[in-house]
Amino acid sequence: MPSFTLESRLDGAVGGKTASALDRAFGMRTVGDLLSHYPRRYAKRGELTPISSLPVGEAVTIVAEVRRASERRMQNRKGSILEVVISDGQGDLSLTFFNQSWRIKDLAPGRRGIFAGKVGEYRGAKQLAHPDYELFDDEETARLTAEANANLPIPIYPATSTVASWQFKKIVDLVLDGLGPVPDPLPDELRARHGLLEARTAVERIHRPEFEDEIEPARQTLRMHEAFVLQAALLQQRAFVRALSATRRAPGSLLERFDEALPFPRTPDQISVGEQVERDLQGDWPMNRLVQGEVGSGKTLVALRAMLQVAESGGQSALIAPTEVLAGQHLRSIARALGPRLAPELMPTLLTGQMPAAERRKAALRVASGQARIVVGTHALLSESTTFADLGLVVVDEQHRFGVEQRESLRAKGSSPHALVLTATPIPRTVAMTVFGDLDVSTIRTMPAGRAGIQSFVAPLAEKPAWFGRVWDRIAEEVAQGRQAFVVCAAIDAEALTKDDTADEPVGDAEVEGTRTRWGVVQVADLLSRHPAFSAIRVEMLHGKMPSDEKDAVMQAFARGDIDVLVATTVVEVGVDVPNASTMAILEADRFGVSQLHQLRGRVGRGGVPGLCLLVTESGAGSPARQRVEAVAATLDGFELAEVDLELRGEGDVLGDAQSGARSSLRLLRVVKDADVIAEARVAAEQVLDDDPALVRHPGLAAALERRVGIEERAALAKN
Repeated sequence: MPSFTLESRLDGAVGGKTASALDRAFGMRTVGDLLSHYPRRYAKRGELTPISSLPVGEAVTIVAEVRRASERRMQNRKGSILEVVISDGQGDLSLTFFNQSWRIKDLAPGRRGIFAGKVGEYRGAKQLAHPDYELFDDEETARLTAEANANLPIPIYPATSTVASWQFKKIVDLVLDGLGPVPDPLPDELRARHGLLEARTAVERIHRPEFEDEIEPARQTLRMHEAFVLQAALLQQRAFVRALSATRRAPGSLLERFDEALPFPRTPDQISVGEQVERDLQGDWPMNRLVQGEVGSGKTLVALRAMLQVAESGGQSALIAPTEVLAGQHLRSIARALGPRLAPELMPTLLTGQMPAAERRKAALRVASGQARIVVGTHALLSESTTFADLGLVVVDEQHRFGVEQRESLRAKGSSPHALVLTATPIPRTVAMTVFGDLDVSTIRTMPAGRAGIQSFVAPLAEKPAWFGRVWDRIAEEVAQGRQAFVVCAAIDAEALTKDDTADEPVGDAEVEGTRTRWGVVQVADLLSRHPAFSAIRVEMLHGKMPSDEKDAVMQAFARGDIDVLVATTVVEVGVDVPNASTMAILEADRFGVSQLHQLRGRVGRGGVPGLCLLVTESGAGSPARQRVEAVAATLDGFELAEVDLELRGEGDVLGDAQSGARSSLRLLRVVKDADVIAEARVAAEQVLDDDPALVRHPGLAAALERRVGIEERAALAKN
């Protein structure tokens, strides 16, 4: 009998044709890939899934009994249709097969089995056309094995139209029969402490449990495998950075002069996080720190002080922003903060892909010569043509739009530069541990004094349609007092439904999916052009499809006060700073995620003027979409909202593509639910790596990390 390992290629284990089908359907290449595709649930031979509640359009797997089968000729063309009615005792479902009359012998009334296919509808009744099925043994054998098999759980796998659940089950059985020993990634002591199974047993029992109570211990064991290997990988990444030697950057007169000129005192959190960063920059290895804090809490100030510390020794800092608009704005606010004495010395320079060629060449020259000690740009800074004289610090703004690979490619442009990541999306502790586990995390919680705060209200149009008119009157009243307002839409043009290319995709809820976006930027601008209260109000549009210089011109005009109301997509989500903007109306607020609504709202109430945020929604009371919107209205605490967001949306959406590998390798582990498992795994992984950094005494863990890197590389390739 051949013996496979988890590293064995699938074509050697299951044959070329099956291996190709599995690669196309699930991206599987090795035996390990196949065996980490775990069952979604388990059916019993006696279990009857209610046919009455089958969702149309979804692929389903059900256990049922054949009631009747009949064949008839087709009227308009040659051939026959076989119609079979199956039942689960509560509802009936018809199966149709074209020109397959031989199946009638198989599908005799009374036979039971598993049926799988996509639920369709024909003349108002649900049906499966050409479903896959596997019948339980014939009656005689069935009677004999009924007792033995009555409690044998049937694994139901995530399947596709090309590979059905039981086809997958047969492939897994074949591979398990030939599988040799499975090295255990967990240290014996950790396994014993938690009463976990040996690796080979856990794999066997999750795929072929003999009793229902074997399933959970197998899951618990494999969950710990995932958590432990993930944490070991992140800690290895951290150790790799710490093995590099960095140029020490000591603070000096530039920082002193900057601090003296600051027109306000720094908050306690800005001071303590600033001190951590200051120490990191003088350390033996490159800083690798994430600074999280609310919109307006002073993260940019912390970053700018770090840039001055690096500039003291002639080093350069690169700040990467997610959009052109934001990069331009960062440059202006940095130049303003440095003031007329420091700015000419440091020469802050903008470098983006959309700049005219001549201007871009001039900027690139300043960067390459080292004349520009602060460089701000978009992903253009990552291009091969951009070179730095002495890149000492990389600052990444808004981590959730920026993956690990980009961070590393920018780091490669200097000799082990320091890295500082800023995010205004508060990250729950478990996500920070899982996604940013290679970074040290600092948090700025206190807000600067003198902020007037924001009041948020839901405008529930489902119950109170008249409130829509009141939203526009309220904005007009604010403008009459000399203030400015934002109106945010989920699309550029609802008629053409062009989504904003700079936006996160608005969240789709099942209940919203069917309904089209009604309000795009174009539609709102048109409505306001005809609104009597807006006849003297200056309204402009802003969205991601506009040319870069036009976007910049609109933003600057709004900042100067030449525009009263800006109708925009989520391009205003990050970094737009207009202290006179007091009001924001977010239309169809249910189409956005919790953290995105919180980010958007942070654009108002930034000066001494109290902020007002109107969350306009047509979703019904009690629906998940409405719950999201109400959660945002209920609190201004971004950290509390981040936890709510995780609970409401599930981590898949929250983690985004922050780390392609982390997502692709998590099968059973749930970042929220399994917080304790992750914390325990991190402590255990730290002990193992401290004690045995090369993993000489932990070959099982070394092999698992090797396999995991393979997954990450494939995920990165798929992205490229």
